[in-house]
Amino acid sequence: MIFRRTLLGLCLAASVMSTATAQTAWPTQTVRFVNNFPAGGPSDILARSVGQVLQEQFKQSVVVDNKPGAAGNIGAADVAKAAGDGSTLLFGIDTTFTINPHLYPNQGFKGSDLKPVIIMASSGLLIGVNPATGLKSLPQLVEQSKTKAFNFSSAGSGSPGHLAVEVFAEATKHKLNHIPYRGNTPAVTAVLAGEVDGGTLATPGMLPHVKSGKITALAVTSRQRSKLAPDIPTVVELGLKALEQEVFYLVMAPASTPDALVQAMGKAIADALQRPDVQARMLNLDLFPEGLQGAAAARRLAELNARYGALVKATGMKVE
Repeated sequence: MIFRRTLLGLCLAASVMSTATAQTAWPTQTVRFVNNFPAGGPSDILARSVGQVLQEQFKQSVVVDNKPGAAGNIGAADVAKAAGDGSTLLFGIDTTFTINPHLYPNQGFKGSDLKPVIIMASSGLLIGVNPATGLKSLPQLVEQSKTKAFNFSSAGSGSPGHLAVEVFAEATKHKLNHIPYRGNTPAVTAVLAGEVDGGTLATPGMLPHVKSGKITALAVTSRQRSKLAPDIPTVVELGLKALEQEVFYLVMAPASTPDALVQAMGKAIADALQRPDVQARMLNLDLFPEGLQGAAAARRLAELNARYGALVKATGMKVE
């Protein structure tokens, strides 16, 4: 009798474990990755790279759906309304959740409607100027900005470049004039053409022009030097840690998604990011691996949200 009870207990335990495993398997159906920025950007490339790996490994279709607009709010709102069954995820950047809440009275969703699956990677920005400015270093920019108004481009209101202008103002107490453009490429073109004095923009878009001498690089805003341009100093090395700023590339799921499924998705995506071909793409995008999942990812977003909320209040930063 005891043996039969033990055997029955083992069978029940195995059944529960089997059911739990089945519930946390992912992906088991077609998955839609919503990228809330235009095609061709870093988050879009990451989404397509991860999607390709998942398709090959699990034989499930992964579709990347670009839904840009309102600094990422439109795509995020789409995912916030989706079912929490692992079929729809957001591939984007932290600013949708860390800066936008302080700039947009109505984002079209609440922060509590989504939860982090994984913070995949981070990148700094490159502070570059047109050579006609005569600036050769970041300390020079800080010094001259005391008496001269410099115009700096960004990829749009609420973008990391816009945020960088406000970070500069708060850290140095000297304001740069923010000139928004529709995307990173036209913002870089504006620096090249002399329409603006400079910009704090994505490194890959700036670097070819730095190498050709058409843009003068002053610093990168990341914690560590860019692997693509190791000769450019960080803001910390130049004694301006307050200018440190990074963009975090993340995946978010509808809040109704079970935690076990979130963990399964995080693991599958983290494994995909380890593929050599994906790692090579990340290097070309000047991305540093992060791999923060669950509570650790939530803490990082909360820290950034608090920092940027204080910054918006202190500088009066607005969406133009």
